Amino acid sequence: MDDYLIVKLFWDRDESAIAEAKKQYDKYCMHIADNILQSPQDAEECVNDSLLDAWNSIPPQKPENLKTYLGKLVRRTAIDRLRINTAKKRITDGTLLSLEEISEIIGKSDVESSVEKAELTRLISKYLRSIDETKRNVFIRRYWYYDSIKSICERYGFTKNKVVLMLKRTREDLKEYLRKGGYYYD
Repeated sequence: MDDYLIVKLFWDRDESAIAEAKKQYDKYCMHIADNILQSPQDAEECVNDSLLDAWNSIPPQKPENLKTYLGKLVRRTAIDRLRINTAKKRITDGTLLSLEEISEIIGKSDVESSVEKAELTRLISKYLRSIDETKRNVFIRRYWYYDSIKSICERYGFTKNKVVLMLKRTREDLKEYLRKGGYYYD
C-alpha cells in the first residue's frame, strides 16, 4: 500500500492505518530507534509509541512523505527515551557522543524555539545539498540514523580515521555555514 492510501486511512480514522504503516515502515523505524537506544525492546516500544503519535497527529497533519514523517516521530520518541535512560545511566557512549558532537554546532537550548528549529532545518538541508554526496551520506548516517562509526566504516569501506575526520570537517564546515547564515553565534 502506498503512502497516500495509508495517510487516507489515518484521515478516515481507520484503525488499519497503524497496521499498514507498521507493515510498510517497521524495519526503517526500528533501525532509527535501535541505533539511538541500542536496545531492541526500547526501540520496539518507541516505534509503537510513534505509530500511536501518528494516529493522534494525523489529522490535523497530512504528511506528504509518510516515511520521513514517521522517521521524525521515531527519532523524537527515541531521543526522549534516551534522555530517560541517561538519567538511569542505561545509555551507550556512542549515541551520547553523536548527540554531543552535533549539539556543539547547533546548541542544546537553541533548538527549543519552533521558528529557530524551522530555520535551522532549512539551513542544514541547504548545506547538506551543497556538499559531496559521500560526505552528506556519512553525515546523515551518523546524525540522523545514529549509525556507529564502525557501521559507517563497514558500509562505505572507509577506515575509522577517515570517517572521524570526514565527520569532524563536515561539522566544522556546517558550523561556519550556520554562522554565515546568522544562526550560530560564538
